[in-house]
Amino acid sequence: MRAQMLSMAESAADMAFARELLAGLGPVETRRMFGGVGLYAGPVMFGLLDDGRIYLKTDASLKADLAAAGAVSWLYTERKGPMAGVPQQTSYWSLPDAALDDPDEACDWARRALAVAEAKKAEAQRGRRRG
Repeated sequence: MRAQMLSMAESAADMAFARELLAGLGPVETRRMFGGVGLYAGPVMFGLLDDGRIYLKTDASLKADLAAAGAVSWLYTERKGPMAGVPQQTSYWSLPDAALDDPDEACDWARRALAVAEAKKAEAQRGRRRG
């Protein structure tokens, strides 16, 4: 029970750090989900927190730029099914370490991630209207 309380406190600290770091983006909300935390600007999820690390939604261009800056992919491992136990690369990439001490740089990366997330959401909504 004590370990569970410590991890909850650590998670609360991680969420507060992310909101503070990205405050220049405007209001950023954190919402618990699937053992991690989603980062939202309004109704759009543009990032996530997992194991104390901030990850941002990417497209090919942002992914390449983040990788060049030393970022790493968030790996997802399914628990069941044919891919159980196999780590899979996702479209979320970590905020570069240098940005963790520089709110302006962190917000620049986050703005790009938000633009990607908004574009993907709009694309999905257009697809639903057609179908």
